[in-house]
Amino acid sequence: MNKTIIDQIGNTPLVKSMVLNTNPNVSLYFKLEGDNPGGSVKDRAAYNMIKTALDTRQIDKNSKLIEATSGNTGIALAMIAGIFKLDIELVMPESATKERVQTMKAYGAKVTLHPDGIEGARDYAESKVEHEGYFSFNQFANDNNWKAHYKSTGPEIWRDTNGEITHFVSSMGTTGTIMGTSTYLKEQNKNVQIVGVQPTDDSNIPGIRKWPEAYLPKIFDASKVDRILEVSRDEAVAMTRRLAKDEGILAGMSSGGATAAALKLVNELDSGIVVSIICDRGDRYLSSDLFE
Repeated sequence: MNKTIIDQIGNTPLVKSMVLNTNPNVSLYFKLEGDNPGGSVKDRAAYNMIKTALDTRQIDKNSKLIEATSGNTGIALAMIAGIFKLDIELVMPESATKERVQTMKAYGAKVTLHPDGIEGARDYAESKVEHEGYFSFNQFANDNNWKAHYKSTGPEIWRDTNGEITHFVSSMGTTGTIMGTSTYLKEQNKNVQIVGVQPTDDSNIPGIRKWPEAYLPKIFDASKVDRILEVSRDEAVAMTRRLAKDEGILAGMSSGGATAAALKLVNELDSGIVVSIICDRGDRYLSSDLFE
């Protein structure tokens, strides 16, 4: 019985869609990443990035850490930095929900809100690294982001579908989840189809991005994604509400976007086992209008 909170990261439930999937020849499963202790899929990457940096002595207890985040990575880094007694500053867009800011502060992090969105937050963090001696994990370019999913998310999905998964669907933000999971699943069966989800050009969906070229995550490798499906903000919001009402899954908007894409895919297929990532819990969006 020597388990710590860190031992609770990963091994999240895989549950079958009971209502939303109406294709009797296809099974749709949701991977419930909100069951991680920090409430999102980002616990995996945050732990792997911090632990590896400590083990390789890139950082120690005296390091000044900084990271730009749209939310979930920041919460995960705040939680794990607190456990390891590390000081961290998290830079977020001003539009971040109150719950996210308060959660990071509860874990002991300093939070800075930036007026120019996630791109502005990234520029601010990079400037502090360059000029003030800060260390950034840079989740967008850190191989330990996607390797967390190669080591855990991919193997869990393969195990829990008895190796029968045919399609994997994931929203794309930093792209760590889709890169690591794809790498593992393709090693097991090169025919598994990897489907990435992006917003339509006129849509802003927290957690899903279509990056300008200059900000494209360095860990992203287009050859590891077989297909990209686009969803609108309206589709993502509507599906997030349906996930809660019909499936009993309270999640954030990026999970609604992934589910909308997964259902488009499911309705095209004659057979298959589709797994879609539910990347966080919906309770950190209750102060927004997502569920109104």
